[in-house]
Amino acid sequence: MSYHLISIRQSAQWIACVQAAVNYDFYHTWHYHALEKNGEPLLFVYEEADIFIALPLLKREINNSGLFDLTSVYGYSGPISNLKFKDINDQFLENFKQSFLNFMKTERYICLFSRLNPFIDQKVLIEKIGGLSDNGKTVYMDLSIPIEEQRANYEKRLGRQIRQLRKMPYHIKEASTDEEIRLFTAMYTENMLRLGAGKRYFYGETYFKELLSGNKEECKLIVVYHAEEMICGAVIMCAGNVIRNHLSATANDYVHYSPSKLLTDEISVIGRQLGKQYFHLGGGLEGKEDSLFKFKYSFSRLLLEDNTWRFVSDHLVYNDLVKERNDSRNINYFPLYRVPALSIK
Repeated sequence: MSYHLISIRQSAQWIACVQAAVNYDFYHTWHYHALEKNGEPLLFVYEEADIFIALPLLKREINNSGLFDLTSVYGYSGPISNLKFKDINDQFLENFKQSFLNFMKTERYICLFSRLNPFIDQKVLIEKIGGLSDNGKTVYMDLSIPIEEQRANYEKRLGRQIRQLRKMPYHIKEASTDEEIRLFTAMYTENMLRLGAGKRYFYGETYFKELLSGNKEECKLIVVYHAEEMICGAVIMCAGNVIRNHLSATANDYVHYSPSKLLTDEISVIGRQLGKQYFHLGGGLEGKEDSLFKFKYSFSRLLLEDNTWRFVSDHLVYNDLVKERNDSRNINYFPLYRVPALSIK
């Protein structure tokens, strides 16, 4: 019962492993992990005969302590396999569990946090190990039904708004130049400042260039123009059978026109053209049914469970770290010893 690790320097091995999976997402890819600055990417792989389970992770040191924890990239990752998890026998899952626990102990990892992927049946495996956590609901569209039926399911007011937006002199295209990436980056930054977003939601021009240049088949920038002015845009990811809006922005002067509604409808059209089965819109901030969730829910009533994996391997050390943090706020954050400091305004 042994495992091996693939580092970010071993690009060929990482790519081959992910592409051998029966179902994977852009968030599992080597290219996406190679852009990561918030930890050291690694791919944990457990293998028996011709079956494997792989888990992409980010390694982080805890306060220069010689101890570490693990997290995941921004997005929907979690374990993948060359078989559907429901088709893997219990003994293999148990062997994976023991191997994974040994890895956590040997490498001095105190805990692990990972977003899970609602389109991959990971729950079967995670329930075996423990730490599955409910994160609300996430919205998706079924692109296998006729587009007329899809649009008929929009909230009536939304449907009217999109029809009106399609009559506007807007032009939608795939961005193809560095100048368009620069304009989108500026618009995105403006958006994040307007929304008062946290530091982790800000990305620079270099990031977007590298993200979009790595695999143009699976990552695209779709933008909306009014004459010569870029007014809205979205980075879309389209690996496997799912398309999704990864990061998006609207120009401040056009927010009240809601071109993002038109762009969301158009992404569903692009997904169909690319042969995708689902358009994943996502959920609310931190799993809440907030205004963001309601915006997405106005497009579709189709929901999936959204789960995270919050696993503690050493409870004594974890509890000591939380005590050292000395933060009495009762909040839904994991790991608690990494809760952001309360800002003073």
